[in-house]
Amino acid sequence: MYAYILYTLLAGLAILPLLLYIRNPYVLQDLSYAVTAVQIGFRLAKYGRRKPLYSVLDSFLDKVARHPHKPFIIFEKSSYTYREADQESNRLARALSTHAKLKEGDTVALFLGNEPLYVWSWLALAKLGCTAALLNCNIRSKSLLHCFSCCEAKALVVGADLRSAVEEVLPSLRQQGVRVFIFSEECDTEGIESLCDKIQQLLLHHVIWLPKAAVINQERVWMATFLQSVAGVRSDDILYLYLPLYHSAGFLMGLCGGITIILRRKFSASNFWDDCRKHNVTVFQYIGEIMRYLCSTPKKDNERDHKVRLGIGNGIRSDTWAEFLQRFGYIRICECYGATEGNIGFVNYVGKVGAIGKEHFLHKAASPYALIRYDTEKEEAVRDSRGFCIQVPRGETGLLVAKIGVRTPFAGYAKNNQQTEKKRLRDVFVKGDIYFNSGDLLKIDHEGFVYFQDRIGDTFRWKGENVATTEVADHLIMVDCIEEANVYGVKVPGHEGRTGMAAIKLKEGVDFDGQATYQHVKNYLPSYARPRFIRIQSSVEVTGTFKQMKGRLAEEGFDPAVITERLLYLDDAKGYIPMTQEIFSAITEGRIRL
Repeated sequence: MYAYILYTLLAGLAILPLLLYIRNPYVLQDLSYAVTAVQIGFRLAKYGRRKPLYSVLDSFLDKVARHPHKPFIIFEKSSYTYREADQESNRLARALSTHAKLKEGDTVALFLGNEPLYVWSWLALAKLGCTAALLNCNIRSKSLLHCFSCCEAKALVVGADLRSAVEEVLPSLRQQGVRVFIFSEECDTEGIESLCDKIQQLLLHHVIWLPKAAVINQERVWMATFLQSVAGVRSDDILYLYLPLYHSAGFLMGLCGGITIILRRKFSASNFWDDCRKHNVTVFQYIGEIMRYLCSTPKKDNERDHKVRLGIGNGIRSDTWAEFLQRFGYIRICECYGATEGNIGFVNYVGKVGAIGKEHFLHKAASPYALIRYDTEKEEAVRDSRGFCIQVPRGETGLLVAKIGVRTPFAGYAKNNQQTEKKRLRDVFVKGDIYFNSGDLLKIDHEGFVYFQDRIGDTFRWKGENVATTEVADHLIMVDCIEEANVYGVKVPGHEGRTGMAAIKLKEGVDFDGQATYQHVKNYLPSYARPRFIRIQSSVEVTGTFKQMKGRLAEEGFDPAVITERLLYLDDAKGYIPMTQEIFSAITEGRIRL
């Protein structure tokens, strides 16, 4: 009898894994995710008890101590070890301390493209206890001044190739008393000081004592670490990095991993696989557009001849994902979701094609979130008779909101209380609670996989960059012929995200000046933010609460067969020209790539 019971129990234990697998085919991946999450949690708790907290700089210096001679950055024809990077940043820290008179707590803006000097600059400022404000190197004029004023920087460090962009706003910077330093041997522009000559004057052994780095968004650091662990990044991996270093994703991924980085100034689809083969790349970061570009290159016999095993990023379409794997061989794609300012993120640790993440009970316990019903016409959350938001069931689309708390804070936007408050949703499920409004519509299926559906509000994403509609509109109304502008994003077949479109009202008695409008957006907006289509209306439509209507306009898109109003298309060679059915067909069929 006892033997029968024992055999029954053993048999039950033997088939338990099979039963668990039948009930949840992703049980092993879920278990691995849970183990990694617990490990990171213990590590974070351990470092959190340190005074001061364990920072990005601490992480880098640990790597220097453990493997000083390991290659850190390989850039064009140069290679730098972890020790050399430490020494270079020490020299730069000494130069900035001496000539810029920086002190602990100061903020310094970095305005550079992808190059090793970017990393040295950040490390140098961290060693001085200063905060680095990473500026988008594509912005110009008014946008550049706005970003600079938001960070309240004492000094600006500039790459040599961006000199003209800084000279354009130099009078305003000088009025604010900002010191400007450029990475060049000499500079004859009054108000801009050369930096390379000052660095060269310092001997290598002049390594000064430096105070502990200020703690800068350490939760972001550990999120990057967590993502690498979940994705399976190893210490012997070689990372191909071409994403802009002003993006936290690209910067933290490279700096905190302790791995070797192949750094490129910009992405090149034609050189991607050759670079991967040349440097034995095993991991790369991506945005959705990058994968599409790679799939659009001419096929070659050796395109599966590489050592790449892992891609980490976001924004890849399901069809592009499937095509990429079919063409270039099995590469694990770890799609993730999150925002720099947000307090919630997802990771597709299973590799399900099309999903941006997967639910996990540990994740939800640590970072409470929900999908709530949202009215796209009124552009507001739907509330019940009690005034609370309504959670959508699985399989339905809803607005992602995440609870703001001690473990899941939302710091907001620098010097922009209005925008910060718009991201805070109050009295969501109970009186007094506060949630972060992600601005994204998601859907969670019955297996717990999370899918991106759309973006709402005042921003859209194009070419891997966030575009602020109000900022673009502000630039458009500076054109003499334009009185009002309503900017929004429209979907383009075969492309990730949305491209920019503007519905404008002209000043009375004035015709549209396509050439002036083109020159203005070309001079003052980065390429990804320029409205690709313009729709001329007799009046800009608003809601009952006088908000500009974007939803219906976005749905109508840029089809001249649907839109009876005058429609224009931005041709990069000719400027704004009349939109025709022929151009529309060429775009939708992929013969014109935006």
